[in-house]
Amino acid sequence: MKLIDELYELYRNKLTGDEEDIDMLAFAFLEEMDREDLLNIIKDLDNQELYDLMGLYLIESLKGKFASENYGQRRSPIIHHRNIH
Repeated sequence: MKLIDELYELYRNKLTGDEEDIDMLAFAFLEEMDREDLLNIIKDLDNQELYDLMGLYLIESLKGKFASENYGQRRSPIIHHRNIH
């Protein structure tokens, strides 16, 4: 993605590249964008980039949803019964 390449080139020598730096860079970038800016970026994505973007969004959103509801802690253990005849 062109945007990622540009951000990387701008900041690769200024940041360490750890998760905290990347989060800060991403949030600072988004803070400067409005809806139209973001939609224009999305329009410029090729099919694979769009699928990757939506996949990441779906995965992270579902992880957050399940985590917020403590889903794993509420489930009953699955008991498999074998029919031994």
